[in-house]
Amino acid sequence: MKNRTPSEDRKGKGIGVPDSVNMKRRNQNPNNTRKGLSLEAFAHARSNRSHYNPASIKKQQEFYKNAKYVSKFKKSMKQQGLSSASMPSEVEMNKKNKKSQNKTKVSLREIYEKKREEEEKARMEKEAAIQAKKEEIDKANAQRKATREKMFKKTRSGQPVMKYRIEHLLETIQGSKIYS
Repeated sequence: MKNRTPSEDRKGKGIGVPDSVNMKRRNQNPNNTRKGLSLEAFAHARSNRSHYNPASIKKQQEFYKNAKYVSKFKKSMKQQGLSSASMPSEVEMNKKNKKSQNKTKVSLREIYEKKREEEEKARMEKEAAIQAKKEEIDKANAQRKATREKMFKKTRSGQPVMKYRIEHLLETIQGSKIYS
């Protein structure tokens, strides 16, 4: 027989019982119950949530991107030898803007009106093209309907009228001669 130490007997090891069964036994023991979180620990755990938030990530990326562009701009200005002192002041810029603003309002309105007229013209042309195509289709349908009626015409005795069928055959033969 196998010699066992007393500690192995208590745990159930060495007898052939798997570890998972031992864990179940240990968890089912009423003396081994776990206590829940305290209210303070629970509140603290809930408040420090750090979930994936794509909006905040996007804002952060945009912030860093803008900062990079600003630093690049400052570097290029430094390389060109231009400093903020050599740049025209904001007051002068505002005066120039106010003067040019009146001109731009008029020119913008003209540009808008020209663009609108062009769009209107294009729309009218498109509508005319669609209307012409529609009329052409209607005409073709009417002609097809008329030829179909002629093809299905019958005499009093119920025989098909051969005149229209022969005309149709003649037209198709003449049409094929033109294309070949």
